[in-house]
Amino acid sequence: AMRTPAAMIVGLVLCPCGMLLTLTGTLAPAWRQVSSIPDQPSDLVQEQGIWETCSERQSSHERSCGQPDELGYFQQAPVRVARGMMPAALALALLALVAAALGVRCWRREPRRTLAGAAGLALLLAGLLGLTPTAWYTHELWALPAPQGSALAASYSLVLSYLGSCLQILGGLALALSLPRCC
Repeated sequence: AMRTPAAMIVGLVLCPCGMLLTLTGTLAPAWRQVSSIPDQPSDLVQEQGIWETCSERQSSHERSCGQPDELGYFQQAPVRVARGMMPAALALALLALVAAALGVRCWRREPRRTLAGAAGLALLLAGLLGLTPTAWYTHELWALPAPQGSALAASYSLVLSYLGSCLQILGGLALALSLPRCC
């Protein structure tokens, strides 16, 4: 029987990992951290995501989510675009992953290279779909509304979204390497 090409295996390993990181990055409310907020306790930290804002007291670890958005953070274009593109990237990646699994499956004598390659290109696109709003948000991170005088920093959801998108792009490229050999 034919062995599954290494590039296909790499693609099938990287893509679910990338999807998991992107999913966590999309759902977790921590794209940006706001600290040293004037007129607030010094240990209060706000975590802002693309869906909600949470506040936590560092000393007591008291956490409350669903904070009101008085400054119009969620109305900002980078946040609204991320709300659309991150779920779209995940949906496309899921469909592509199913197609990739069908293309690579080892129970057949030969992998379906065209299907695996096409799935790779779709995963590459899904990675770019996730990378675009993540990069734009990062670029606008300090310009997005925040209390005057507070300290801003990128937070872990943003990092996970970057990593997830990059893994999907690499996995998609690995699967797309199946294409030239099908001709």
